[in-house]
Amino acid sequence: MDAKEVLEKILREYRRAWSIAYARSLLVWDLETYMPQEGARARGEALANLSTLYREKVMALERDVEGLKDEDLDDFGRGVKRVLGREIKYFSAVPPEIDEELNRTTSEAEVAWRKAKKEGKFSEFRPYLEKIVDLERKIAERLGYEGHPYNALLDLYEEGLTVNDVDSVFSYLLPELKHVLEKVRSEGRFPSKHELEGVEYKVEDMEKVNREVIGMLEMPMTRFRLDVSPHPFTIRISADDVRITTRYEGKDFRSTMFSVIHESGHAMYELMIDKSMEFTPLGQGVSSGIHESQSRFWENIIGRSREFVHLVYPILKRHLKFLTQDEEELYKYFNVVRPSLIRVDADELTYNFHIAVRYEIEKKLIAGEMSASDVPSMWYDLMDKYLGVRPSKDSEGALQDIHWSQGSFGYFPTYTIGNVVAGILYYHFPVKEKVRDGKLNDVKEYLREKVCKYGATYPPKELLRKSFREGYNPKYLVDYLREKYLA
Repeated sequence: MDAKEVLEKILREYRRAWSIAYARSLLVWDLETYMPQEGARARGEALANLSTLYREKVMALERDVEGLKDEDLDDFGRGVKRVLGREIKYFSAVPPEIDEELNRTTSEAEVAWRKAKKEGKFSEFRPYLEKIVDLERKIAERLGYEGHPYNALLDLYEEGLTVNDVDSVFSYLLPELKHVLEKVRSEGRFPSKHELEGVEYKVEDMEKVNREVIGMLEMPMTRFRLDVSPHPFTIRISADDVRITTRYEGKDFRSTMFSVIHESGHAMYELMIDKSMEFTPLGQGVSSGIHESQSRFWENIIGRSREFVHLVYPILKRHLKFLTQDEEELYKYFNVVRPSLIRVDADELTYNFHIAVRYEIEKKLIAGEMSASDVPSMWYDLMDKYLGVRPSKDSEGALQDIHWSQGSFGYFPTYTIGNVVAGILYYHFPVKEKVRDGKLNDVKEYLREKVCKYGATYPPKELLRKSFREGYNPKYLVDYLREKYLA
């Protein structure tokens, strides 16, 4: 068989793996939304077995995938070979026993984390973190790496990302952000708190707001849906079935609206992947960082802009009877600036410092340069160093995020990579003018052409070079923040 015929055979057989992934995604969505609580045990068993089946179906393609040569393939074929090759490499290097042990450990760890967070006792979670770190280090060794062992884990979430890349981004970004933050705080251009933060809202009113915001974003409602869950998320079931969730906390209405905009950004990425990639390994977002660039572009660069405030203001006035503030006050409310203890509450200027704290700790844990018992004290010291705030309890420190209990080492830096890429997206397109004129569809078409339509065809660094002739350049993010907060 020639390369074209081998590729066609691979794609035919891959559909079985795709179908398993489809079923798994639907079960995960139901688990997080409507499943009765006591269904968790059986659901866990089903998901574990589906993961094993998926692994077997992908590994059955190994010989054919490895027999393909790049020079015999077009960009689509090379993309298929690369994406499946990465999965095969992982499944070949990391035995099922390690994956199963990690799954068991993280299931127990998540329960322990919830209890430890509630009680504010890191000591309750520490033994689980120690075991997870040990397993993550084993995975890194099995996968192999050049330079730092953390590179192997970064690559799982952002293909090709290295410690050198992240160090380079932070070495430029953090001093620049610190300067902007200090200037904003000393000049009082943006408030450090706002009266609307404490105002309660009716859930049914915000549901109406969110539906209208989704309408304004022109989300295709025959291919998309919004539900409620404890933690907002986006999940792709198929090319024509992408689902998001939000949560309603009863006050500070920004939170639920921005989570809808953020998750809609993720959903748009999945919905705008070229239909020719459906049922193939390329029919998905290419990486966590590129995915975050889409959600953060919509949430922050668009959603917190003056131009967007003007568009959304009539919707908010129509449904929130307590809203007496004018558009300028609403803009200030959307852009409160203050160093905070909690990452998910952080503003644009302080958010990346929270990521730097987690990155520095993860890097040292994976390198074996610190133990899990050292995490709280290092956390406190880094928060003090970067933001001048110090947690008074572990629930405000190292226990605030679920990620480590789930074994997601290497994930946090992709949030900052997403912000950096969002800055690049802003620089290369007249975003403010388009939003001002209500031409949000033009923005979507720009993102489709530059990022979304390619799915996972190109690795992140190649995609950025192809579409923007850029790398992970933080200068554009800094320029955007200076323009917004200091101009």
